Amino acid sequence: MDKFPAARKILRKMGFGEENYYFWKQVSKALLCTYAVFGAAWLWNETSPLGWWTLKPRPKEEKELAHLYERRKFPYPGDEEAVKEFIASGGGIGTSIGPKGIIDTGKENDNFQKKMQSKKFEQEALKLWLRMRNEVIAELREKGFDVE
Repeated sequence: MDKFPAARKILRKMGFGEENYYFWKQVSKALLCTYAVFGAAWLWNETSPLGWWTLKPRPKEEKELAHLYERRKFPYPGDEEAVKEFIASGGGIGTSIGPKGIIDTGKENDNFQKKMQSKKFEQEALKLWLRMRNEVIAELREKGFDVE
């Protein structure tokens, strides 16, 4: 740099001089911390039991079934043997994330929450029916009828 005083003068005007050392040191620290936070968030995203950016809590049933899902690893397109093996195993069908051992064809229209809601609705309907049945039986017994 001593041989190029004009270059040093231009760099100093651009903010890369010796007097700007403290500023660039702080910028470097800020970038390092930012990348560390983003790296930790990325790692948490890959291994998180909570899901990523979920505002609604996941249902208990979904948490229990989470271990069944795996991330599919796609082969490099240039590796013909690995691509053939991947296609033979059914890896090319469906989405990039699917249940272990099941080929996800994407034909299923109902999602998990709708299934859970219908299951809960059926349980509540059964509870209500049994409660109403027991009340009717109790009333009939009070009136003196013989009910099984």
